[in-house]
Amino acid sequence: MSEIRLDKDTAPTPSVPQPSVPEPTVGPTKEPTVNRTEQPTVNPTAQARGRSMHLEIATLVRSAVIAVLVLAVAALSVFLVIARNDLADSAAAAAADRHAEQVATDYAIGASTIDYADLNTWVAKLKTNTSPSLGAKFDAVGPRMGQLLGPLKWTSTATPVTATVSARTNGVYTVNVFVNLSVSNVQNPKAAFVTATYTVTVDEHAGWQVTEVGGLGAALPVK
Repeated sequence: MSEIRLDKDTAPTPSVPQPSVPEPTVGPTKEPTVNRTEQPTVNPTAQARGRSMHLEIATLVRSAVIAVLVLAVAALSVFLVIARNDLADSAAAAAADRHAEQVATDYAIGASTIDYADLNTWVAKLKTNTSPSLGAKFDAVGPRMGQLLGPLKWTSTATPVTATVSARTNGVYTVNVFVNLSVSNVQNPKAAFVTATYTVTVDEHAGWQVTEVGGLGAALPVK
C-alpha cells in the first residue's frame, strides 16, 4: 500500500468562519440622554385656590379687627354718654341743693329779723314763700307773739353762717340753717349774740315753697 504524504506546505488550510461585521446604518443621530431633576408640576387650580384662601383669611381678619374697633368705639360712646349723663345729674342735684339751701337761708334770716315796733313786717316775713297751710299757722300765731314781743321791746338781726341739705326725698329738701343772732330787749339792752339753728323744709314741686319750719324758738323769748 502506498503511503500518502501530505506536504505541510500543500496541505489545505481549514476555513475558519469570520464574524460578520454589521455595516453602519445611516440615519438620524440620537442625542445622549441626560438625567435631569424633574421640577414639580404646579397645578394652576390649586395655586389659585390657595391664593383665594389666603385672601379670604386676610379679609376675615380685617373684618374681625374692624368689628372689634366698631364695638370698642360704640362701648366708649355709651360710657361717655353715661358719664356725661351722670355728670349732668350730679350737677343738677348740686344746683338743686344750693337752691334749697338759699331758699331756707333767706327764710331763716327773715324770720329772725324782728323789730317790736313793726311786728306786722315780721309776721309778713314769717309767711313769705310759705305753703298756704304754713302761712295760715303764722296768721294765727303772729298776733299772740306780738303781744309778748312788744312789751319786751325785742329786736334781733341775723347773719347767715351756713346751710346744709340733710335729706332729700322726691324733690322735698330738709335744710339745716345756722345763723348768728344779735338780740336786745328790756332785760338785755346791750346786744347779746347767740347762734340759732333752723330746720326748714323746702318743696321743689311746690315752687320751692317752705312747707315746715323748726327752731324758731331759738330766736324768740318763748317756744
